[in-house]
Amino acid sequence: MTHKISRRSVLAGGAALLSMSAMARSTLAQEARLRVLWWGSQARADRTNKVNQLFQEQNAGVAINGEFLGWSDYWPRLATQVAGRNAPDIIQMDYRYIVEYARRGALAPLDDYLGSVLKVEDFDQVQIKGGSVDGKLYGISLGANSAAMMVNAAAFEEAGVDLPSPSTTWEEMAKIGAEITQAGKRKGFYGLSDGSAVEPLLENWLRQRGKALFTAEGKIGYDANDAAEWFTMWQNMREAKACVPPDVQALDQYTVETSPLSLGKSAASFAHSNQFVAYQGVSKDKLALRSHPLISKDSKGGHYRKPSMFFSVAAQTKDPELGAKYVNFFVKDPKAAEILGVERGVPESSAVREALAPTLDELGRAMLDYVSGLGPLAGELPPPPPSGAGEAEFALRNVAEQVGFGQLDAKQGGETLVNEVSQILARG
Repeated sequence: MTHKISRRSVLAGGAALLSMSAMARSTLAQEARLRVLWWGSQARADRTNKVNQLFQEQNAGVAINGEFLGWSDYWPRLATQVAGRNAPDIIQMDYRYIVEYARRGALAPLDDYLGSVLKVEDFDQVQIKGGSVDGKLYGISLGANSAAMMVNAAAFEEAGVDLPSPSTTWEEMAKIGAEITQAGKRKGFYGLSDGSAVEPLLENWLRQRGKALFTAEGKIGYDANDAAEWFTMWQNMREAKACVPPDVQALDQYTVETSPLSLGKSAASFAHSNQFVAYQGVSKDKLALRSHPLISKDSKGGHYRKPSMFFSVAAQTKDPELGAKYVNFFVKDPKAAEILGVERGVPESSAVREALAPTLDELGRAMLDYVSGLGPLAGELPPPPPSGAGEAEFALRNVAEQVGFGQLDAKQGGETLVNEVSQILARG
């Protein structure tokens, strides 16, 4: 059978195709898109993606594209995207980086949306201030947390060792670590992770000494002698086999999944309280949250309650108001809160906390109790870290690893660290 195609039918078909193409372009033009970038575990990604789906369902014509990486990979990726003018619309931001990115003009100020799009009146004002740089608001806190020890309660029980208490000292913690290692209940197992490269742990120790990582003027807040004492303490623990050896610690890529605790190499690791859910998620044993040890029984605690992380809106975004709307949904919507739980920290909104508390499981209640129960162990929130603070953290990791492997002794490590951090901060 032969089909005869007339010029009129061709023109009509072409017109129909053009009409369909125009409709498609119109649909695409109407669809708003937000790219969201965050660091964290798969558990965090699963929760975030569910909230993104909920936002899309409640906001027709908006598409959310999410992407996540581990902590160590996240910051190089973000820096590359910002420099290439391909920044995500919504950026998960950390307290140590917010000053740097705000002053580089990478973040959009959110002050104009307060009280209208951003309804955060019931937030702790200290946490709101934590997201401000030079008098402007650049980040909305996703939750409050504090530094903590993740402790394998089952391994402690097996070794016949009591869990640490809020009054446990570093000297006692070293003995506890050695006892667990010597108990030999698990093959290739040690009491503690090597925390010499963990910056929040060093900060806690420094705060107990009346010092800080950084001064309010953006300078280094400790000296080479402080750093040498820190490295000496950990060197002594390595020699006593209270903590994992350097080759085991080197496996840690500073993700939940690669910590010595999660790899079944140690009975305790050092992290932040909001990571408790993720740590328990990859552990077959029951875990517990504990505060960091004290330098002495009469030491003041080195903890503080901090914004676990922020959501910031990129200065490059095409629709900052939509970005602010997404952030508000993330921190205030009751259904979103139920999905997120306390995985990113204890919610800042008093209304959200009140609604969420009855729904929390044992893990969520443990995190809530930990953050709210620090008592005198918690001091004031330090000033936002200066530009270069992120690079300073990596310097600590590099120097601590060199000391661990014996390439530098503790004194050399202290001098090297202070010199490198000072130079980083001087560059701004």
